[in-house]
Amino acid sequence: MSELIYLDHNATTPTAPEVIDAMQEALASLWGNPSSAHAAGHAARAAVDNARDELASLVGCRPGEVIFTSGGTESDNLGIMGVARARRQAGNRLVISAVEHPAVTAACAALAVEGFETVTVPVGPDGRVDPDAFIAALTPSTAVASLMLANNETGALQPVALIAAATRLRGIPFHCDAAQAVGKMPVTMDDLGVDLLTLAGHKFYGPKGIGALIVREGTPLSPMLHGAGHEGGRRSGTENTPGIVGLGAAAALARTEIHERVSHARKVTALLLTRLRSHFPDLVIHGPEDAAARLPNTVNVGLPGILAHQVVAEVEGVALSAGAACHAGTPEPSAVLMAMGVDGQTALCSLRLCTGRGSTPAAMEEAAAAIATAARKTADRL
Repeated sequence: MSELIYLDHNATTPTAPEVIDAMQEALASLWGNPSSAHAAGHAARAAVDNARDELASLVGCRPGEVIFTSGGTESDNLGIMGVARARRQAGNRLVISAVEHPAVTAACAALAVEGFETVTVPVGPDGRVDPDAFIAALTPSTAVASLMLANNETGALQPVALIAAATRLRGIPFHCDAAQAVGKMPVTMDDLGVDLLTLAGHKFYGPKGIGALIVREGTPLSPMLHGAGHEGGRRSGTENTPGIVGLGAAAALARTEIHERVSHARKVTALLLTRLRSHFPDLVIHGPEDAAARLPNTVNVGLPGILAHQVVAEVEGVALSAGAACHAGTPEPSAVLMAMGVDGQTALCSLRLCTGRGSTPAAMEEAAAAIATAARKTADRL
């Protein structure tokens, strides 16, 4: 594993040593129930509160607006289903984009049995929605709207802030799945102007199984988990103290490193793309051509005539993906690329490459060469 060139940071990130240390200490000493009134409970509660403060500082919200969850999927479900059910009397319309994560689309589909209808706004060839088209889909009967900040497959950044201004004027709660963006670029509630924000710890060097939904004060939300009323009555269940501590440590690390991470990611990702183009002159970028319109660490490339899943299986010493990790192992065209108008065969020839903190220029040179070697081998078998 130490020699593996890891280019799959959008699937998950390696847990930072600082996070591991914090979690080990929590597992050893913070075993009390945070709701208990004795000393062990107080210690656990203090650690949870500290992590809440760290996360609030990272995304620019009040600590009380942080709801700890089991990860991005739960946060998306709670954000959309919780608001839709709380605003049932306002209307039954849900507005999303055509490239949302399955945690969003499936949540909307589940609401259909309760009488809600989903309006899906298409994206252009660059994977971005037309803000005017999204805003036009908003009607007085819209219960909630949702738009991801950064696409997990192409890295395309959506015009969230522009659309948020319109939803605010209309009194429509606006949810943003920012799981792929938090920790990879600056993300704050005020800059985006959204009412709800999803994030996941394992996407920015924290542990798996922990995430958060940020809910602006005053946003209506019906809980999905019912019990003793933890997290201000919004998400019942005894808090995952070690996971929350790890998330807090990851947030603190991201806050101090964020500008360095952006600069580094842009540099190594651009180098990787340059080297790949030297090996594949007809290489295609799926998503915005302008790197500033993509996540700093992400590029989705098409290698015409070369099946991506075969390259993934053949390449030596490099971890990469032929699409989202949620669909790994299934050689089917990416729904995201298809929504962008990419034909099925071309979509099957596309690789997602995502750099991270540990990516080095030398590794990018090696990775491009290894991908080219694997591509030649797979082409020889056709």
